[in-house]
Amino acid sequence: MNIMRKGLAQSRRIVVKVGTSTLTHASGQLNLGRIERIVRELADLNNQEREVILVSSGAIGIGSTRMGFKKVPRTMPEKQALAAIGQGTLLHIYEKIFAEYGQTVAQVLLTREDIDDRIRYLNATSAVTALLNMKVIPIINENDTVAIEEIKFGDNDTLSAMVAGLIDADLLLILSDVDGLYDSDPRLNQEARLLGQVEEITDQMEENSHSRGSRFSSGGMLTKLKAARICMAAGVPMVIANSEVEDVIRKIVRGEEVGTLFVPREEKMHARKKWIAFASLSQGSILIDKGAETALVAKGKSLLPSGVLEVRGDFERGMVVAVLSAGSEREIARGMVNYSSQELQLVAGKKSSEIAKILGEKDYDEAIHRNNLWVEN
Repeated sequence: MNIMRKGLAQSRRIVVKVGTSTLTHASGQLNLGRIERIVRELADLNNQEREVILVSSGAIGIGSTRMGFKKVPRTMPEKQALAAIGQGTLLHIYEKIFAEYGQTVAQVLLTREDIDDRIRYLNATSAVTALLNMKVIPIINENDTVAIEEIKFGDNDTLSAMVAGLIDADLLLILSDVDGLYDSDPRLNQEARLLGQVEEITDQMEENSHSRGSRFSSGGMLTKLKAARICMAAGVPMVIANSEVEDVIRKIVRGEEVGTLFVPREEKMHARKKWIAFASLSQGSILIDKGAETALVAKGKSLLPSGVLEVRGDFERGMVVAVLSAGSEREIARGMVNYSSQELQLVAGKKSSEIAKILGEKDYDEAIHRNNLWVEN
């Protein structure tokens, strides 16, 4: 047995994400047999004193089917209305089946804004933790009824990865209608090979994964790779597997080689840096020179004003901003700033010893301290 797979058997806190394609038939109607099987496996994990969190898609798709739509409408008000219809149906089904196995569930609806705000994020995390302590299974979904484009996660693959990272999960399992990640599109290439383990996500993998989900879903393999990047950086193993595989959850938790395992970094990221890296939305950006980039990426240093070339956007002290490489303008880091955008514009390119003279005071030597900085490796 693969040593990384074997380690999954020790997982105590497990996040399982199910997509619309898993919950429904091709017609859009609920696949009650598959839902019952998944619920049974999750209930059994809970009986083993493991903590289980279910991230479930499906509200808009189920609402669309109930109202006779052949596909999900494009307008936001229609999607929000259908989410309100479908969410009630979905939770009712979950409550009914979980109750048959003696389990209590709780609905947790989130928007991007709930995670982006540090206090609201801490409150949400505390609520989920309290539910787990009560042996209750949280069922998490995006709050599509109130979310607008500016505060949406966009897909529940991303949401599940954020949840897994922020609550220090031991495993994220994404169930879908595919067996895992292939080295090429299996629909176009009969020789495509299933990858059992991935230690690095390459550009080629992403280029091969520009497929969408079903007509009732918002995901696809590309969103799953995005989720994998988050998990790998946060130190959380992630597996993509086919929900049609018999006892798929049990097999993966036992360490059997089902689906594709994305191997995380060995070190666990600090909770504050997880929030900065994955949960917070950037309120602006800072363009830095090559020397500052080397100091951040290669030496683990703080960002000093002397390395700042340009300040973009309007932000206040304590907000999270993106740090961009001057060469490619690619985001290489993200952090909480010690100075506002107006203040940083005044001290950009200057030595820390000059800050007090320019601003009239100096609270920090650094533009962003390394303790409040996440750097992409």
